[in-house]
Amino acid sequence: MQLVPESVSLEDYLIELDVVDYSHSIIQDKVVELFTDEQTEVEKVKKAFEFVRDHISHSWDIQSTKVTCKASEVLKNKEGICYAKSNLLAALLRSAGIPTGFCYQRLMLFDTPEKGYSLHTLNGVFLHSLNRWIRIDARGNKPGVKAEFSINEEKLAFSVQEEFEEKDYPVIYTKPNEKTIATLRESTNAVQMYEHYLPDSL
Repeated sequence: MQLVPESVSLEDYLIELDVVDYSHSIIQDKVVELFTDEQTEVEKVKKAFEFVRDHISHSWDIQSTKVTCKASEVLKNKEGICYAKSNLLAALLRSAGIPTGFCYQRLMLFDTPEKGYSLHTLNGVFLHSLNRWIRIDARGNKPGVKAEFSINEEKLAFSVQEEFEEKDYPVIYTKPNEKTIATLRESTNAVQMYEHYLPDSL
């Protein structure tokens, strides 16, 4: 699939947002911990990706009711759903000067179309050293889900099944989708939110 940046300006993918609050001290402390001047750009992206994937729990996987949204909240609580985890990964990478955006898939929420659909968020990252965008999905691995960092081929958490009306959106957005953020802000129970209130289209 040909990825389509929403903006031609890479600067738009470095902007600090309310939910991508990379000036927060907890984010800055983690940036210092994760990155060194000796690391290449690719190494920094891989390091941040694996940290968010492996050390920030997906709320549904651990059946937590806590709802996190801002990057700093996600890092402080060490959990969040994909909407929240993508905010954290964007904050870490944008803080390091690496353009990072937001990408979406429309997926079956569970195992059959009858159980509904939801938007799934992942990140698009521009690698200057390769002069191209790649997509990475730090949702968190579990049995049946194995996302990896790769610059050669996408190894995402989910492959889209078009026969079940799932969809891959090609656009790399500069900001998170407003419906996903509104869902996080309006919800008080992550399990109920995940089961009943996730938006199912852009």
